[in-house]
Amino acid sequence: MPPWSEGRLDGIWYVVGFVFAGVTFVFLTIGLAWLISHRNRGDVHKGLPYESGIDTYGDTHGRFGLSFYIYALLFVAFDIEVIFIYLWAIVFRDLLLGGFVSMFIFVAILLLGLAYAWRKGVLTWR
Repeated sequence: MPPWSEGRLDGIWYVVGFVFAGVTFVFLTIGLAWLISHRNRGDVHKGLPYESGIDTYGDTHGRFGLSFYIYALLFVAFDIEVIFIYLWAIVFRDLLLGGFVSMFIFVAILLLGLAYAWRKGVLTWR
């Protein structure tokens, strides 16, 4: 039976269907957001403070420092690490030595990243 026969290409239609559905969903979502956002251009109240009632001083669209974003990225990275370690601890008895070694390598790589960030001065608050 040649590799391009009907029997071996049944699964490709699932992939094509999912790709089509994904691309359609993305463009439909972007299109609907564009349609909704252009109908309501805002009014006088658009620039006012959100639910506080206090007038702002200066520019209300101030920029945050880069250190806030770096802290957030480090938090997300180590938060995901905690989730992986928790799930690993749940099935620890079933993993044996291979699971222990793989988790040790995972934690070692993350600790190397933490040491690199520390050495670069990312963790010092300025």
